[in-house]
Amino acid sequence: MTSSPTSPTSQTSPTSQTSQTPPTSAGGVPGGPHGRLRAELDTLTTEAFRSDLSEIDRLPTLEIARIMNGEDATVPAAVASQLPRIAAAIDATAERMARGGRLVYAGAGTAGRLGVLDASECPPTFDTDPAQVVGVIAGGPEAMFSAAEGAEDRGDLAAADLDELGLGPDDVVVGVSASGRTPYTVGAVEHARRLGALTVGLSCNAGSPLAAAAEHGIEIVVGPELLTGSSRLKAGTAQKLVLNMISTITMIRLGKTYGNLMVDVRASNEKLRARSRRIVSLATGASDERVESALAATDGEVKNAILTILGGVDGPTAEHLLRESGGRLRAALEAARG
Repeated sequence: MTSSPTSPTSQTSPTSQTSQTPPTSAGGVPGGPHGRLRAELDTLTTEAFRSDLSEIDRLPTLEIARIMNGEDATVPAAVASQLPRIAAAIDATAERMARGGRLVYAGAGTAGRLGVLDASECPPTFDTDPAQVVGVIAGGPEAMFSAAEGAEDRGDLAAADLDELGLGPDDVVVGVSASGRTPYTVGAVEHARRLGALTVGLSCNAGSPLAAAAEHGIEIVVGPELLTGSSRLKAGTAQKLVLNMISTITMIRLGKTYGNLMVDVRASNEKLRARSRRIVSLATGASDERVESALAATDGEVKNAILTILGGVDGPTAEHLLRESGGRLRAALEAARG
């Protein structure tokens, strides 16, 4: 296991602490009932022990915060190194979803929760059907709030969860696992691939079984965590950044935005209703009165309202043009301007 350098943000590194070598079997594998798994964890970057941080609990709070902030600052560079792979996965995802497929995140623990979180944010942001972007987590919905750690060891549970969704060849399954070896997540990707679905494996260790199992392997190697093995930290941040990219850029590719405006936003509360009016105003430059009139004529649909103003058409025509263009506002505008 390669030791990690001292955090560049720390001027007073904690003193290294000598650790005792665990007992091993004759084959060099740690002893005890979980020896092989312990040996496997020893090979993972996300599980590596930072001896330079072994006395971090003795440091002032501000210094710990500085060290942690410095660690977090390394994550974007790790993500940047995988951008070509991320982009390829997104293009393939958008192609499947344009055919009516779904985006399904699968994971356990923190990784599973991040997938469920990203999926849950798509309906209000992009007006997607709740069944279009889905998160499945080992242990079921209750695992979002209460740990169901044992479920992550069951690849067969992942297969059952995907079968319950009626997974097909137009769908996309993104397996998310910091270690890249979680049986539930690897099992989900393997099962999805057998069913002909597009598969993406997102992990934070190089040479992971998850990346090997998927058509698109993305490995964001962020290095050892501040707290040994706590992959909700840098690894979790990296996974969140990549999931943001996958869902957001896929929706851009599907025409869910107009420039950088969320024209498919679902106005389900007062804040979003105000945002809808602001989006129409920014897209068109129209007066408040014109914006209100356009939204009233289109039942509050932002994309339709923009089209009535910029395309000079009425509400029903705007609806027809958007339907004909597959919901892509730029294409509908071209058709309206003829």
